[in-house]
Amino acid sequence: MKSVRRLVLFAVATISVSSCAGFPFGGCKQEGPKAGAVVPDSFVVTFETSRGRFDVMAHKPWSPLGVGRLYELVQSRHFDDARFFRVIKDFAAQFGLSGDPKVNDAWSARCIADEPVQHPNTRGTLSYAQAGPGTRSVQMFINIGSNTSLDTLDGRGFPPFGQVVLGMDVVDSLYSGYGDVAPRSGPQYGLEGPAQDSIRLQGNAYLMRGWPKLDYIKTARVVQEWK
Repeated sequence: MKSVRRLVLFAVATISVSSCAGFPFGGCKQEGPKAGAVVPDSFVVTFETSRGRFDVMAHKPWSPLGVGRLYELVQSRHFDDARFFRVIKDFAAQFGLSGDPKVNDAWSARCIADEPVQHPNTRGTLSYAQAGPGTRSVQMFINIGSNTSLDTLDGRGFPPFGQVVLGMDVVDSLYSGYGDVAPRSGPQYGLEGPAQDSIRLQGNAYLMRGWPKLDYIKTARVVQEWK
């Protein structure tokens, strides 16, 4: 029952992304690969965090569009100083909103099309959060537990695009004391997690006021790639 409840909570939180990210009811513009952009078939991203280092290997065959978006985000240093704003023990760690509101605004309606699930949401895999068809953008999560029920949720599922290959113990240690994200813009500081809409609009200034214990990414860099 607990695992089912967590899946429902996750679904609710990702649904709230639609209004928070500025693309409600199909207003999100879906993008394909950039003209002339070359995305490696696979690559490793090293995340240096406030808890230590973990490495993610991206697998293009699993999710070509998802991997392409990850590569673009890392190359633009999008994740630097970004918080793990939603960490639920034994379930998932969500991140991807920038600490800079201007950056969030620039990405708010840039989405990638849906893709089929080619690999299950097992422990250590990464998938994008979504709020309905065609709404994958910059928010993503690491499966801390094995969440294969997400493979078919809402009839589309959450397609993994990469996997933690080093430092899963670091992911396990991310601060989870604030609980789930708040479903509204005015959460109770310290008693529930932050509201995604407020993170988008105010960035790290908002998170530091009410959730100073959240762990964060110092840097995320591609350290190896195979073309």
